[in-house]
Amino acid sequence: MKSLKLFIALVVFASIISCNDRRKPQLEYMPDMYVSIPYDTDDANGLNGKPVNSKPVAGTIPRGGHPAYDIPDTPQGYEKAKSELKNPIEASETNLEKGKELYSIYCISCHGKKGDGNGYLAQAEKFEGIPSYKDRDITAGSIYHVIYHGKNLMGSHSGQLTYNERWQIIHYVEQLRVDLLK
Repeated sequence: MKSLKLFIALVVFASIISCNDRRKPQLEYMPDMYVSIPYDTDDANGLNGKPVNSKPVAGTIPRGGHPAYDIPDTPQGYEKAKSELKNPIEASETNLEKGKELYSIYCISCHGKKGDGNGYLAQAEKFEGIPSYKDRDITAGSIYHVIYHGKNLMGSHSGQLTYNERWQIIHYVEQLRVDLLK
């Protein structure tokens, strides 16, 4: 009987203790499980004295083997790309076919099948003033810059297209421009 009274007294005591002020932190049996030590991995020391997120060595090329596009999205950057940037992949039949396929996915709705700016969205009057390729003084570099950064109503397509796909589309756009100028 004494042990039953002692047990009941312990249960009552534990209940009273557990019902104290809830605004204050309670007793934690394993605080390291709840509150971990924050590490600043970008700190000069890194994690445990070892660097974690170090910057790449200057001049390195990321995986995939293509250099980063570092021409800024400014009018001066556009002119620089227009004059200096050249298409690094050859205008083979395979690249032209792939460029045509990608053009029909990403570009045809605005720029039209012939590159005359008369795509479906222009015909439906969703966007006005889409230029024809023959009306613009464009180069492979300026096209790449616009695909990468976007310009006016055209948004950037750098997230949708890989490095090679952008250049393949440019080959096809240049072919459309030649056809329009005839």
